[in-house]
Amino acid sequence: MTLVFSSATFLFLFLPVVLILYYNPIIRSLTFRNAILIVSSIFFYAWGEPFFVLLMLISIILNWLFGLGAAKYKDQNKTYAKLCVAMSVVTNLSLMFVFKYLTFTLENLNALFNTNLDTLNIALPIGISFFTFQAMSYVIDVYRGDGVVQKNPFNVAMYISFFPQLIAGPIVRYQTIADQINFRKESFDDFSNGVYRFMLGFIKKVLIANNVASVADEIFGSTEMSVATAWVGAVAYTLQIFFDFSGYSEMAIGLGKMFGFNFLENFDYPYISKSLSEFWRRWHISLGTWFRDYVYFPLGGSRVKKKSRLVFNLFVVWFLTGVWHGANWTFIVWGLMYFVILTLEKLFNYPEKLKFFGHIYTMLFVIIGWVVFRAESIAQAADYLKTMFFLSGAELFDEKTVFFLDNYKFYLGAGILASLPIAKKVKEKIRINETAYGYVSAICVLVIFVITLSFTIKGSYNPFIYFNF
Repeated sequence: MTLVFSSATFLFLFLPVVLILYYNPIIRSLTFRNAILIVSSIFFYAWGEPFFVLLMLISIILNWLFGLGAAKYKDQNKTYAKLCVAMSVVTNLSLMFVFKYLTFTLENLNALFNTNLDTLNIALPIGISFFTFQAMSYVIDVYRGDGVVQKNPFNVAMYISFFPQLIAGPIVRYQTIADQINFRKESFDDFSNGVYRFMLGFIKKVLIANNVASVADEIFGSTEMSVATAWVGAVAYTLQIFFDFSGYSEMAIGLGKMFGFNFLENFDYPYISKSLSEFWRRWHISLGTWFRDYVYFPLGGSRVKKKSRLVFNLFVVWFLTGVWHGANWTFIVWGLMYFVILTLEKLFNYPEKLKFFGHIYTMLFVIIGWVVFRAESIAQAADYLKTMFFLSGAELFDEKTVFFLDNYKFYLGAGILASLPIAKKVKEKIRINETAYGYVSAICVLVIFVITLSFTIKGSYNPFIYFNF
């Protein structure tokens, strides 16, 4: 069983022990403190993946060697340096393919050619998409000169395996924390801010995401539903995936601050976007910037002479984005949907022309996309969308609609309100004193956090969507 941030074991056992060891007054050296974090991170991963921890360790050693080679030859022999980078990319992508996509590939070959190949049913190592992308980031950034090479393999292990962002991100770029590994300085302000951010993420995850997940799971698992119920399920999942992932990212950022690390933000109120281009600048920022800097820009980005080349570049990025999320045709279709719409936005400047209707248009396609993303198959996604848009002959309302709206109205309403920057706008309008605002905000979050803890203690429903990626 995976050790998740919102579990009682993590909150009341793992995290307190790590903090006590890390801040032990006897241990002042950053080298020893890093050693504590490395051992803790390996233990954290091994808790749920005792076998696959070896896979992660092999990845760390290989990418440390590739990094040394890229650093050694980048000024002496560009060909050898590029070879080291290429070997890192091939090794990491091969690991992802074997453990994440090989079974899917064999299943499709069987269906396409009517063969009977053994599909192997290889188990998916948790977080493989995240730590392999970070490993590639390390070698590429060393080659580019965006970070000093780590001659000590334990420092590479520190970067790749650090438990706050190990299994569900955010994807931390090496250039972001290269200096922090050996030269960070912890402070009370950072620690207290980290605790605040962790509590905020915990509330998002446990109070909102977990409760609307019950609605989404039951409705998506139904064979018959009304139009209104289908929309309730789609909205519930739209809220679930946002608060599940942004809540986890917030907890990861908070944990990083507790140990002196500063990770970049991963979400910026994506559901207020007025175009899908804006949405993807605000949603899963670490993944978007990773593909932008390591795939889109090297291909030429938007600074190309031919529109056909721009379309090709966008196709590659969004096809890979879909594939990155999982071994299912639903993810590929979801990625290609964004490719088509974002290409149209870039070519015809749609967001500017839509103006007032930009937000409605954006959220409509975001919700449609999440239905495809959530569905078990293309057929299920098609049937669900038919119901949503009055094409299946389903009735407008049914008893399920009333039941879910009546029993989950608080969580659905809280999710909608919390996805908007209301507190931020109010703070700007009334120009409240920063210190007073900080105290009031901290007290409110602490009270809600304590209340939310009861859900964890009772062992309520606690899924994590992005563990599957």
